[in-house]
Amino acid sequence: MIDTDDPTRSADGSPAQAAAAPQQPDSAISEVPADALIVLPVRDLVLFPGFVAPIAIGRPTSLLAAQEAVRHELQIAVVMQRDPADDDPDAHKLHRVGTAARIVRYVTAPDGTHHVVCQGVQRVRIKDYLTGHPYLVAQVERLGEQSSDDAEIEARLAHLKTRAGELLELLPGASAELASTIAGIDEGAPLTDFLAAVLDLKSDDKQALLEAIELRDRMDRLLVILGERLEVMRLSHKIDQQTRGRIDEKQREFLLREQLRTIQQELGETGEDAAGIEELADAIDKAAMSEEADRLARKELKRLARMGEGAAEYAMLRTYIEWLTELPWSVFTEDRIDIAEARRILDQDHCGLGKVKRRILEHLAVHKLNPHARSPILCFVGPPGVGKTSLGQSIARATARKFARVSLGGVHDEAEIRGHRRTYVGALPGNIVQALRKAGARNCVMMLDELDKLGAGIQGDPAAALLEVLDPEQNASFRDNYLGVPFDLSAVMFVGTANVLDTIPGPLRDRMEVIALPGYTEDEKAQIARRFLLARQLEANGLAASQCEIADEAIHAIIADYTREAGVRNLERELGNVLRHSAVRIAEGAAIPVRVAACDLAAILGPARFENEVALRTSQAGVATGLAWTPAGGDILFIEASLVPGRGRLIQTGQLGDVMKESVQAALTLVKAQASRLGLAPDLFETHDIHVHVPAGAIPKDGPSAGVAMFIALASLVTGRPVRADRAMTGEISLRGLVLPVGGIKEKVLAALRAGIATVMLPARNRKDLDEIPTDARQSLHFEWLETVDDALREALEGPSPA
Repeated sequence: MIDTDDPTRSADGSPAQAAAAPQQPDSAISEVPADALIVLPVRDLVLFPGFVAPIAIGRPTSLLAAQEAVRHELQIAVVMQRDPADDDPDAHKLHRVGTAARIVRYVTAPDGTHHVVCQGVQRVRIKDYLTGHPYLVAQVERLGEQSSDDAEIEARLAHLKTRAGELLELLPGASAELASTIAGIDEGAPLTDFLAAVLDLKSDDKQALLEAIELRDRMDRLLVILGERLEVMRLSHKIDQQTRGRIDEKQREFLLREQLRTIQQELGETGEDAAGIEELADAIDKAAMSEEADRLARKELKRLARMGEGAAEYAMLRTYIEWLTELPWSVFTEDRIDIAEARRILDQDHCGLGKVKRRILEHLAVHKLNPHARSPILCFVGPPGVGKTSLGQSIARATARKFARVSLGGVHDEAEIRGHRRTYVGALPGNIVQALRKAGARNCVMMLDELDKLGAGIQGDPAAALLEVLDPEQNASFRDNYLGVPFDLSAVMFVGTANVLDTIPGPLRDRMEVIALPGYTEDEKAQIARRFLLARQLEANGLAASQCEIADEAIHAIIADYTREAGVRNLERELGNVLRHSAVRIAEGAAIPVRVAACDLAAILGPARFENEVALRTSQAGVATGLAWTPAGGDILFIEASLVPGRGRLIQTGQLGDVMKESVQAALTLVKAQASRLGLAPDLFETHDIHVHVPAGAIPKDGPSAGVAMFIALASLVTGRPVRADRAMTGEISLRGLVLPVGGIKEKVLAALRAGIATVMLPARNRKDLDEIPTDARQSLHFEWLETVDDALREALEGPSPA
């Protein structure tokens, strides 16, 4: 704000202009009578006699009135309007009592706003408003003040000073000069107006004090107001003192919540916190915890009750107690073990897997006869998509137990199993305890999925933490770091799953009974598609069984030409593709039902992705078909060998591991040892390099079971006799020419069946594994049993055998 010496001129010396009302010449404005005053309406402002107040002027009429008063040095009447929101108040919308004031200064700010500084002179009562003026002008009655010589006035004066002093003591930041000023006023009227002006009162209360013409009445009104304010301040001060007594210097942010708590106590109200404590106490009573856990929960509940809701540990402690009360300490579901019903459920949910189902039924039968026995922990191992997880769900259905699944894939922190200690922010129990709370029963079926994909890092080894969980001798007192008390896991039926056993640590694998789940045959896949997959995909795609029909030969074609896998996941995806194509045709108005035959698959799914390439690859010498085992099931493996002029080097490519490279070396040594019997030139291996390659070079390969295939490929190369196209082989070789047994026979045989192989050459010492191969697979294949590599040469190579 910029002050100017001439109230009618702005900061730059030019005449001050009204913001919205044009200036009128003096002859156009009627003269204000001597007993009248120009009225200046104000919003939410009461000016008391003797006090100075700045007033911002924005209305054109008010601006014109102020300029006229300044020009002729006239007093004005400052009157508060009844409705502050009224922008154009008339005579009926103003109070009848105001204050006569003189304008001390008129200021025009650089932004164009106008202000007047007014000093109150005397109370006035408006008698009547005059017309003929562009602004409000009213005849007024000037109201005088009484003398303070009256004893009653003197008594009220003393009482006012006392009350004001008490109030100033309670007001934070009250200055000593203010108290001295009040003590120095000896007249009732000035003191009353002074207190009314400086106190933070409502505008209506101030107007009531201004309208109290009788001094006694005015002082009594002010005494009542001061008494009310003093009572509020005393109560506020009391609350503040009580609150400060309950907190320390490090919890000052807790002040507001404690003040609210104290206010509720003063009003006799019960806060939500007390109700929450009662709910937790009831939950502890109903949880039926162990003795140690119950004692700890009640101890922590007492701490929580003494702690304010805004304390840093409040939420953490409340969450901990809730976790304790929500665990199924004594909640059991009734076992319903009916072996015949369990067999029906397993057959209904799964096709094939006879050995696996038999072992599950044995497990349930033992548990039925001896419920308190520590049963072994089953671990289903097999390629993806063969039904490991769904087997666990079937066990839960067969026993009428709750089912909980814990995914362990990618877990590399021990705290994911044992939980975090409560000292950490955001701490929670481990996955085992979380799954138990979700299941809601102590004797649930808990599936530990993807055991082979556990990791280890700087946070510890989760596989080591699982040792206690899966040990029937120890898990009766499993201690989660977050709970801090033992929890009995002995009633939980644990079931594990994995794709491979190699990555599961030995001590953990030793605690489980491994049940292998090999891949399915083509007939089993077709049955699974008919019984489970097709119905599920019909529902997922919004189709009814009567709207779309897929022929049996089409399902077999999808299995053979589009999904060469051990499980059935890709088969379900391809069935979904076929059904979605049918859904488009139905939506377009095609005839119902839509029938899909094998000849329609090329237009829907594209050309066949797999073909019988065995004959094509083995049509020339130096190529043999081996059988391999991968985490995704069995597969065929082509071994290619080539002979080029050189210096007798052996070149090996195709991402071969150390063991497979050693198999190549052993195979080459055997071929060299039989060079004369095979009719080879004596200097063949000194003047030529041999290159052995295993296609799919981006995929790492290792293991000794390709030894026979390596030997046959090299023998075919150097003799020029191609390998029979319908043969596939597996087996490890020794330097004496023996064929040694290998693992994964069932998976490898099923892979050969999928690839269209007619004869499988296996080590003779693997004859015992023939019973594991499904009956239809045994009937579809011919088996040759190998004792030595000579047997392999006789069965694998075309043409006459060497003399």
